[in-house]
Amino acid sequence: MKSVCVYCGSAAGKSPTYAKAAQQLAQHLVERQLELVYGGGNVGLMKVIADEVRRLGGHVTGVIPQALQERELAHADLNHLYVVANMHERKAKMAELSDGFIALPGGIGTLEELFEMFTWLQLGFHQKPLGLLNVDAYYDPLLQFLQHAVGSEFLKPEHHALLLRSSDPEQLLQQMQHFEDCLRHTPKQVT
Repeated sequence: MKSVCVYCGSAAGKSPTYAKAAQQLAQHLVERQLELVYGGGNVGLMKVIADEVRRLGGHVTGVIPQALQERELAHADLNHLYVVANMHERKAKMAELSDGFIALPGGIGTLEELFEMFTWLQLGFHQKPLGLLNVDAYYDPLLQFLQHAVGSEFLKPEHHALLLRSSDPEQLLQQMQHFEDCLRHTPKQVT
């Protein structure tokens, strides 16, 4: 793993714990010499993690749609910024540039990005690790719903297990580095 895409809020969230978690994740990325790939924004948790990776001397690549860049939401101090036509191109480019994916707390956009990568992983369109950084139990209701989906037989247990989760960024990155073990126990054909 050389690069990690981090999905997160364009808002900072109600609790200062979210920003602190973004900074901690940035520190662990830099310590492991992992490049940050993210949505290119200069707002919310997006700004927090990008600023911290840059402050610590790490490499940051942003991917932002033209419409958002024109609204002056693009971060000006990145190693590289891709400006793409739309949100579909943004997600595809971020996936192409990344060896793994982490979702920090965020809103609908973060969830949409997370679930697209989860779907692609389940279908075998990629075999990259995907994890939730569950800061202050933010994702507990989502994890309960996914367990409900398993119990209702809409989500297979082996696919549910593909979504890594931890409240600790170091532990989550360790899980991601051992993701191949998880893949060995997942059927190759998805029905």
